[in-house]
Amino acid sequence: MHGTQKSALRYDWTLEEAQAIFEKPFNDLIFDAQTVHRRHFDANEVQVSTLLSIKTGGCPEDCAYCSQSAHFETGVEATKLMDVEEVLEGARQAKEGGATRYCMGAAWRSPKDRDMDAICDMVAEVRGMGMETCMTLGMLTQEQAKRLADAGLDYYNHNIDTSRDYYDKIITTRTFDDRIDTLKNVRDVGMKVCCGGILGMGEQDADRVSMLVELANMSPHPESVPINMLMKIDGTPLASQDEADALSFVRTIALARILMPKSMVRLSAGREHMSDELQALAFLAGANSIFVGDKLLTTKNPGQEKDGRLFEKLGLSPMPLSSTPA
Repeated sequence: MHGTQKSALRYDWTLEEAQAIFEKPFNDLIFDAQTVHRRHFDANEVQVSTLLSIKTGGCPEDCAYCSQSAHFETGVEATKLMDVEEVLEGARQAKEGGATRYCMGAAWRSPKDRDMDAICDMVAEVRGMGMETCMTLGMLTQEQAKRLADAGLDYYNHNIDTSRDYYDKIITTRTFDDRIDTLKNVRDVGMKVCCGGILGMGEQDADRVSMLVELANMSPHPESVPINMLMKIDGTPLASQDEADALSFVRTIALARILMPKSMVRLSAGREHMSDELQALAFLAGANSIFVGDKLLTTKNPGQEKDGRLFEKLGLSPMPLSSTPA
C-alpha cells in the first residue's frame, strides 16, 4: 500500500503507478482495496440509487454503445421530456423502494434553455422529498450549471466513458475535452460530480487504468464513480463486441477504490448479466453503490426482489442517506 493513502488523498497518480497496482496479484489487490474501503466506509453498506429516463431517444450524438442515439436503428422511440408530476411519482416509488438518490437522465446533446424551468422544478421537488438528486443531461454551459445548482441539484453525471486515447473510437460528435469542460462548469458552481466509464467496448486494460487516472487526478475526486459493463444493444456498432474479462472488471473496481478512497464506486450498468459471485467480488473490491429497479434508462436491470436476495446472502444493507466517508 502507498503510505500516502492513510494521510491524504492524492491527485498526482502516474500511469505507471496505477498500472502496477492494477497488475498486482489478485488477492493482494483485493486486500489493498478492501483495506482502503474499510478506512472510509462501512464495509457492509451499499448506497441504493434509482435512475429514470425523463427524455428518451433521438440523441444527436453517435456514442457507439448507446441505444438512444439517432444515428442507430435500435428500436428506441424518441419521446418528449416527461411531465414534472410524472417524474415525481417515480421518485416517490423509488423512495418507498429504499432508494436514497434519484437520478434523472435525458437523451440530449445539451439541454435547451426552454426546458430548464421544468428540469429545475423536478430537482427542487425531489430534494423536497428528502432524497439526493442527480441529473445527466449532456453538455452544460456555465449558466445552465448555475441554474441547476440554484435549484438544489446535488450531483451531475457526465461520464468520460473511456481513456483519452480510445475515446475517438467510440464517439466522434464531441471530444474528450468537451466532456472535461462540462465537468469544470459543474465544479465551478459547487455541485458534486458523478463521472466514470464503460468497460467492454474493445478497450485494453491500459485504457481502463488511464481512464481512472484521469478521474483520480481531478481535484477534488468525483464523489461518485460509476463503473459500467457494456450492455450490448442490437443496432449499435458495439452489438457484437466481445465480453470484457470479468476479473479485469473487478480489478478496475479495486483500482478505482484505491485511487479515489472516499468516492462512491458504483456497480452500474451490466449487473443484469452478472452472477452473484461476480457482484460479490465487486463489492469486496470496493464497490458500494448500485442502481435498483427493473430498468436503467432503456436497458434491463435486476429487479428489486433479486437484489434483496443478493443483499441478504451477502449480509449487505442499504446505506442511510446521512452516511458520508470518514
